[in-house]
Amino acid sequence: MSNAVAGLPVGRGLLYLIVAGVAWGTAGAAASLVYRASDMGPVTLSFWRCAIGLLLLLAARPLRRRRERPAVREPFARKALRALVTGLGLAVFQTAYFAAVQSTGLAVATVVTLGAGPVLIALGARLALGEHLGLGGVTAVAGALAGLAVLVLGGGGTTVRLSGVLLALLSAAGYSVMTLLTRWWGRDGGADAAGTSVGAFAVTSLCLLPLALAEGLVPHTADPARLLWLLAYVAAVPTALAYGLYFAGAAVVRSATVSVIMLLEPVSAAALAVLLLGEHLTAATLAGTLLMLGSVAGLAVAETRAARTRPAPA
Repeated sequence: MSNAVAGLPVGRGLLYLIVAGVAWGTAGAAASLVYRASDMGPVTLSFWRCAIGLLLLLAARPLRRRRERPAVREPFARKALRALVTGLGLAVFQTAYFAAVQSTGLAVATVVTLGAGPVLIALGARLALGEHLGLGGVTAVAGALAGLAVLVLGGGGTTVRLSGVLLALLSAAGYSVMTLLTRWWGRDGGADAAGTSVGAFAVTSLCLLPLALAEGLVPHTADPARLLWLLAYVAAVPTALAYGLYFAGAAVVRSATVSVIMLLEPVSAAALAVLLLGEHLTAATLAGTLLMLGSVAGLAVAETRAARTRPAPA
């Protein structure tokens, strides 16, 4: 069953989001390899990630088939406004998160940012979009957040600083605005996922450029070929591909469901750490992963059933 206005089947939108969440989870491992291979800072990495991703998307635009374009032609003014707001939300999301990691550590920053996101999005979707989660949805969100906390904090040794928590909440707010507006604009079928990605990356790159210049735009490295390969991967898979799929899926799937499915990012990152980086599979990692996967599966089933019961478009 297709979304009533956007034209993309809800099942395919869910698949897009799952792939995007898994792809996002590989960015952390790739970033750690970038840091080992050079003195590149996190803001500079974010800048190059978006800037190179923008170039890749622009290069791919002529390859898009006509039937993949939105059925409703979007006015230029609205398209520009959507690109500006989405890009600002993405810039706040990424920059505030990296600052939170620096202030209070990776574990706390991840839990607060990814944990607050679904709560803010569920509230925003209820108030602004009229989307109801229901008891099953609330239970799934709670289960996902519990799994996130167990997965990330299960190892202990965390340090909580108020400044870092506030920055993580700011990051969650940027992510929430980006998700809610993508869903809102996607309801009338005029939103173009590829166009949204291009516009957002352009705005985000401009926002991050001054910060990247201050941090050091050109890194020092003893292995430039390896660094370029890693940057190409980060820009292509967890950026250009993942965000293109994210914006397409987020336009047709309920916002709260989107936020929980994207919690596959830390699950993917944890799996990579165990399989490729030699980390041990702990009880906390296994329990948190199972909780989150169960919640994602439950919400995906509920979303598909809800799509089947929606009235057909006139």
